[in-house]
Amino acid sequence: MAIAGGSGSTVWDFEGNEYLDFSSQLVNVNIGHQHPKVIAAIQAQAALLATVAPAHANEMRAWAAELVLSHAPASFEKVFFTNGGADANENAIRMARLVTGRDKVISHYRSYHGNTGAAIVATGDWRRMPNEYARGHVHAFGPYLYRSEFWAETAEQECERALRHLERVIQSEGPETIAALLLETIPGTAGVLVPPAGYLRGVRALADHYGILLILDEVMAGFGRTGEWLALDAFDVVPDLITFAKGVNSGYVPAGGVIINSQIAHFFDERVFPGGLTYSGHPLAAASIVATLTAMDDEGVIENARTIGADVLGPGLGVLAQKHDVIGEVRGTGVFWAVELVSDRASREPVDAGTMAKVKSELLGRGLLPFTSENRIHVVPPAVVTPAEAARGLAIIDDALAEIA
Repeated sequence: MAIAGGSGSTVWDFEGNEYLDFSSQLVNVNIGHQHPKVIAAIQAQAALLATVAPAHANEMRAWAAELVLSHAPASFEKVFFTNGGADANENAIRMARLVTGRDKVISHYRSYHGNTGAAIVATGDWRRMPNEYARGHVHAFGPYLYRSEFWAETAEQECERALRHLERVIQSEGPETIAALLLETIPGTAGVLVPPAGYLRGVRALADHYGILLILDEVMAGFGRTGEWLALDAFDVVPDLITFAKGVNSGYVPAGGVIINSQIAHFFDERVFPGGLTYSGHPLAAASIVATLTAMDDEGVIENARTIGADVLGPGLGVLAQKHDVIGEVRGTGVFWAVELVSDRASREPVDAGTMAKVKSELLGRGLLPFTSENRIHVVPPAVVTPAEAARGLAIIDDALAEIA
C-alpha cells in the first residue's frame, strides 16, 4: 500500500481512500500522524541546527534527556541516545556486560528486541534462527496462560511456575556467567502478553538474588501505549536499565535510547563506554522527543490511552469475543491489545495463514489498516484515538469476523 498522507488516527492513499490506522504503523505513532506541534518543533530545529556530532553538547538533546528522565523511576540519572530500539538494546546489553564482567543474556522465547546483531539473537521468534551470530544468549519461556508451557490453570500458577522455570535456567547456566535478564515489560510483537501480577517483581527478586542486571525493553510498550508513561509503572518494578524508542517521538525522526540508573551511569565516569552512533541524540530527533512528550503531557494523551482501553477497547473486544467463536482470547491494556483467532475454541488451534490473509483483506476493504501477526489481530491505534474512532474500528473488526465466519 502506498500511503500518501495522514492526520491523527487516519491515513489515506493516492486514490483518496481513507483508512483508520489501527496499526499505528509499527505500533509507534502514539501521538498520531502529523501532530502540528511535533512537526513545528522539527522545522524550527532544522532552521537552527540541522545536525551535530554526538561528541558536542546540544541544548535540545539535553532537554530531551531531561524530559525522558522525568518519566523514569527516581533512581535513573542519564540517557544514552541511539537511533532506534534495536541499537538501544544492543547498547544496554553492552553496558550490562561491561558493568558485570559477565557475558550471557537471558531473554524470553516469545520476544522481539530488534533486528541487529545481539538484539536479534536476544529475540526469541523465528527471525533469530537465520541470524545467530552473536554469542552468549540463552532463552526461557515467559508466562502465557492461554498457551501455558507449565500446565497452569490459573494466573497465579502460571506466574509461580514461570518464575521457577526462569530460576532453574539461571541456576543451570551458572549465575556467575549471566550479565542480564532482558525482557519486554509487555511482549508486543509476540502477542501483547500482559504478565500476571507478581511476575516482574519476581524477576526483579531473582536478579537481585543472583547479582544479575535487569533490562526492561519498553521500545513498543513505553510512552503511552499501555496508558502509562512507561509500562513498568503498572507493575511495581524498577529495573537497572530501560530501553525505549517508538512512542517517545512517534517515529517522526528515528530515535531511541537507554535510560541508565545512577550506579551504572557512574560506572562510566572514569571508563570509556565503547559505544555511540553518528546520529546519537540527533538534534531533529531530540526536538521531536521534546515536542512529543510535552504535547502528551499538555493534552492528556496518556490518560486518553488509559480511558480508551478501559472504557472502549477492553469492553468492546470482550463483546466481540462473546459473539465470534473464532476469537480464542482477547488481552491487553491502554491502546495495546491482541485478538487471538482460533479455528476451534476447545483445542485452541490457531487459524491458518489463509484465514489471516482474508481477515486482513476484509479489514482493509472496510477502511481499517490493521496490524496482524501470526494468528492475531493487534488492536493498536494511536494513543490520541477518539472514543468514536475506537468504536468504529471495533465495528469494522466485528463485520470482518462475521464475513470470514
